Amino acid sequence: MRREVDMKIKVRRYHPHFEPPSIDMEYEVPKDLTLLESLEFIKKEKDRTLTFSSMCRSGVCGSCAVRVNGKEVLACEYRVQEGDYIEPLNFVDCIRDLVVDLSRPLEKLKSAKTYPLAMHAGMSEEEEKLIERQSDCILCNSCYSSCPVYETNFSFLGPFALSRTYRYVADSREEDKKDHIDAVVTDGIWDCILCGNCTEVCPQGIDPKNDILMLQSWAAKFGHTNPHMANFGSFGLEF
Repeated sequence: MRREVDMKIKVRRYHPHFEPPSIDMEYEVPKDLTLLESLEFIKKEKDRTLTFSSMCRSGVCGSCAVRVNGKEVLACEYRVQEGDYIEPLNFVDCIRDLVVDLSRPLEKLKSAKTYPLAMHAGMSEEEEKLIERQSDCILCNSCYSSCPVYETNFSFLGPFALSRTYRYVADSREEDKKDHIDAVVTDGIWDCILCGNCTEVCPQGIDPKNDILMLQSWAAKFGHTNPHMANFGSFGLEF
């Protein structure tokens, strides 16, 4: 039996071979559904061409991340509201509709050396808890999409790469912390504007903004300084 349809949402559609390639389409969907359920309803009942990503359906894989009314969410967790506007993630190439190419942000993980460099064995339970939250990242790229730095600097390493770097810097087993820090001082920790968007949208409760602040403190220990601060000295006031 068909459910009563009583809510309208808009979805930004994209196809690289259409003209124009991007349009907004309005759909009616049942009330009290998650966004993922709504997208599945549209595909089954309204438009079989709608394309989106999903896997686990339980907020674990991160593959269904999209933007709703300008804010990043997991489609499997978000409850649809009347008039919602759904679009793909920011600052990545759109492949089709809500499916995007995540190769660019994932490359940042390599550049930021987000892997063990010189680990020794052994860690206490207390030490493990210090890096537990950073290890929970599901690579949904919500923080990447929410970061305004990418509007002007696509070379920026980004929130989740920097947060993952801090996970290894804070790891008591890692002996080569300086190498980790050296990898994130260019287009990294000093380029963050500390707006906190990344922290706000993270579905795992990770705080990249704080992790970046901690990396800046570690960088100072190894003799690095914020190059942007050096310019302030040339703007002295004359009386």
